[in-house]
Amino acid sequence: MLVTTANDLPGLRITRTIGVVRGITVRSRNVVSDALGGLQSLVGGRVGAYVKLAEAAREEAYEHLLEQARAAGADAIIAMRYDANEIMPGITEVLCYGTAVKTEVG
Repeated sequence: MLVTTANDLPGLRITRTIGVVRGITVRSRNVVSDALGGLQSLVGGRVGAYVKLAEAAREEAYEHLLEQARAAGADAIIAMRYDANEIMPGITEVLCYGTAVKTEVG
């Protein structure tokens, strides 16, 4: 499955626009990551515990996006984006979305 943040796919022609597809996950921090993150934030710089949590959430949302696109019959996704919202303190929604399309060599 080709996925791009661009609005087109050079070398391919979009033959059909299927529509918006999305992947979503909701994650919460845990006591361990909060403790590690708190200690790292005292020192300053990159907070690895939270980076790892954010990367895992994005990967999960991305995998759900691919599943939805495949189920819709797409072979590519254009204009892919991520978004995140805090639902409540410590609980974050991560959304990955884009436009599912069918393509051919053009």
